[in-house]
Amino acid sequence: MEGETGEKGSVCGSSEGDVIGEMMEVIENVGSYVGFRRTQRKESLNLVRRLKLLVPLLEELRELGTAAVSGEALGCLARLKKALVSAKKLLKNCNYGSKIYLAHESEAVAVRFHAVYDKLNQALDDLPYNDLGISDEVKEQVELMRMQLKRAKRRTETQDIELAMDLMVVFSKTDDRNADTAILERLASKLELRTVADLKVETVAVRKLVKERAGLSAEASQQIVELLGKFKKLAGMEESSVLDGPVLSRNLQKCPSLVIPHEFLCPISLEIMTDPVIVATGQVISYELYESFCIILAMLSTVIQSDIVFPGILKTYERESIQKWLDSDHHTCPKTGQTLVHLSLAPNYALRNLILQWCEKNQFELPRKDIKAGSNGSSIQVKQKISSLVQNLSSSQPDVQRKAIMKIRMLAKENPDNRIRIANRGGIPPLVQLLSYPDSKLQEHTVTALLNLSIDEANKRLIAREGAIPAIIEILQNGTDEARENSAAALFSLSMLDENKVMIGSLNGIPPLVNLLQNGTTRGKKDAATALFNLSLNQSNKSRAIKAGIIPALLHLLEDKNLGMIDEALSILLLLVSHPEGQTEIGRLSFIVTLVEIMKDGTPKNKECATSVLLELGLNNSSFILAALQYGVYDHLVEIMRCGTNRAQRKANCLLQHMCKCEHIPWNFNVGA
Repeated sequence: MEGETGEKGSVCGSSEGDVIGEMMEVIENVGSYVGFRRTQRKESLNLVRRLKLLVPLLEELRELGTAAVSGEALGCLARLKKALVSAKKLLKNCNYGSKIYLAHESEAVAVRFHAVYDKLNQALDDLPYNDLGISDEVKEQVELMRMQLKRAKRRTETQDIELAMDLMVVFSKTDDRNADTAILERLASKLELRTVADLKVETVAVRKLVKERAGLSAEASQQIVELLGKFKKLAGMEESSVLDGPVLSRNLQKCPSLVIPHEFLCPISLEIMTDPVIVATGQVISYELYESFCIILAMLSTVIQSDIVFPGILKTYERESIQKWLDSDHHTCPKTGQTLVHLSLAPNYALRNLILQWCEKNQFELPRKDIKAGSNGSSIQVKQKISSLVQNLSSSQPDVQRKAIMKIRMLAKENPDNRIRIANRGGIPPLVQLLSYPDSKLQEHTVTALLNLSIDEANKRLIAREGAIPAIIEILQNGTDEARENSAAALFSLSMLDENKVMIGSLNGIPPLVNLLQNGTTRGKKDAATALFNLSLNQSNKSRAIKAGIIPALLHLLEDKNLGMIDEALSILLLLVSHPEGQTEIGRLSFIVTLVEIMKDGTPKNKECATSVLLELGLNNSSFILAALQYGVYDHLVEIMRCGTNRAQRKANCLLQHMCKCEHIPWNFNVGA
């Protein structure tokens, strides 16, 4: 049982008392939160990042699970678990809670963050590291986390004065500006409560808040309800009391405690999308270009841990909903009213993968939809065709096999239902076997077919279980250029599952990806970058990537402006900079000079990423900041504070504050030089 202590006990095991496993699960759960409210977003993301620093400690404790541990140590671990549970409760509130409430009670929420920092520090301070046999490297990482927690407690975040003043005005009964449209619009924008979908989700959160009260006064509850009503009126929604019946989609009714990110909801049905597709408005864009863009966008959104934003020319809908719209003789985008350049629908693979990841993390089951027959034939005919093709994969005639692979490759690319049908007809095992066939073109078509099939979540597991990963890595090393590119893309797709990240890393899949990043075609470099980014989300893979020489390769990408891969390189660096080996490599003088140049001349997104990397470096070693100052970073930070992106401004502000606290930095020299 949890909390049991005797003279001796086991730290971990397969029982329900697996304290280590429970703590790792807590950290994994909070790492899946992607919707932190704007008023607490920075503090929440920082806390999540710090909690992840505990993973090596917990992994090491799990490896030592056979050793006897004192009752004192078990008590310390129980206190650490209690602190982690408190952190999860706070972060969950900041992720799913009412945006209005969290802004209204921002000072009280800040106090709760400080209380969590104290609990974590106390629990970590009490741990008998030497008795537990913890390595020096892990002890240093824990100490780093503790230093960051202490620094966070001392630091007072810059308050959004305009937001605070606007809230004071709208909540005031005597200020005649409390219904001023300009103030309400500004507040709605700052709180991200402008769309119908956002307001529906906020209605659920406010209703839950009012029901539970949670120490909130009746007057404060009424103020929050009234402000939500004003926002809804501003958005043109029908007036309805928050306390009346539910204003939810069917899925949210089934699970009212779970707030689905609005990016995952179809703008037409307001239900979570199971088959998201895109329509093009404003200009023609190829599917290949869109898919490449979306993968990179999904990659960057994971690093930044901010809301997913898709480009203005592309709108995403549930296939069934938008198809009904188009079948009703509409030729415009339902959301923007723009005329559609063409009526073709392209699968939004990146968004679907993100939805599936979110569902897996939150144990949310997507509604199952019947597979419908396409316009080119009945479902029975398609099944028969697929069955015949799967049989031909085992033919003794290479030409028959090759034609079958190419047709399966196209079927899997065109239709998500076909991916399920091909897997259900047993198509994956023979394809995996054909990866080892001594014909480079056949290997190329086979790995591409598996790439297309791997877009389906269940197929990711099946492909890995059938032993495809070693063969894909072999093709990545020795295949044709296109086969190597698609092998890297396949590893990226498979690595969406955490267990596959571990498998790819342990099977030495990272060195050939780094080689492709260094020596591949432009497309190969991009495919390698997306795969390496995803794999580097795993702590063990960070070390593997650094040892494989990824950091010099990334420096080359930063210096070669023609490749157009600066954002990708910086995104990977932002992951690696938290690793001790990565800090040493990235902190070399040539890297600092390049980062400063990007902060001066890069695009707004370039500057944002470069500032984030330098901040992470500086928080761990102030000598890096001193080096950057010698190359004129101060003036560039001031400029970013003036006109950078919102996130870049926050990072620049943190960096400038940290500079002021660094006692050994001589502020009497010309910082602008």
